[in-house]
Amino acid sequence: MKILIFGATGMVGQGVLRECLLAPDVQGVVAIGRNPTGQKHARLRDLVHKDMYDYSAIESQLQGFDACFFCLGVSSVGMKEPEYKRISYDLTLAAATVLARLNPGMTFTYVTGAGTDSSERGSSMWARVKGATENALLRLPFKGAYMFRPGVIQPLHGVRSKTPLYDGIYVVLSPLLSLAYRLWPNKVTTTEKVGRAMLAVARGGAPKKLLDPADINALG
Repeated sequence: MKILIFGATGMVGQGVLRECLLAPDVQGVVAIGRNPTGQKHARLRDLVHKDMYDYSAIESQLQGFDACFFCLGVSSVGMKEPEYKRISYDLTLAAATVLARLNPGMTFTYVTGAGTDSSERGSSMWARVKGATENALLRLPFKGAYMFRPGVIQPLHGVRSKTPLYDGIYVVLSPLLSLAYRLWPNKVTTTEKVGRAMLAVARGGAPKKLLDPADINALG
């Protein structure tokens, strides 16, 4: 498989990239983002692209992929809805619309969140925006589109959050997260499981389009 990853420098993206590079059936990975990953691997290529709302200049480099793992995301804390929508909805659809046109046989996987509001009418701003994003992605003509809704994610294998505050919290809570993963597998997953589950979906799909932590852990 040839795989395209958005957000490979974030916590989830780091874990997904690691599993892709370990998978023997992954021929190559292109990590697209405003900054390079900083990693060196024979099957990895960084595609640095500053304008994540316009891909017209690099369309020729976005063809021929079997799967896209979209791991970009920001916290909604302190944001107004138009600002959050521009980053979460507009940015995602700008990429996905181009990819659906160039790669009709592609499987597209989007990392959203537990509690996402598919009705788009709930009281939670972030959940409405994420729900609208999911619904729009599911309407695009991909071979398959799957929405990953993880709850708590435990970073493994040296994966770190880019946000210093979150990174510190993960370090402090690491023993508790390991325990929580064993006690509540329907609520907690890991970066390893997310990466492996994405690969499983790219290979053979999944029984449903919206995947919660239990589904992710079963696939991974």
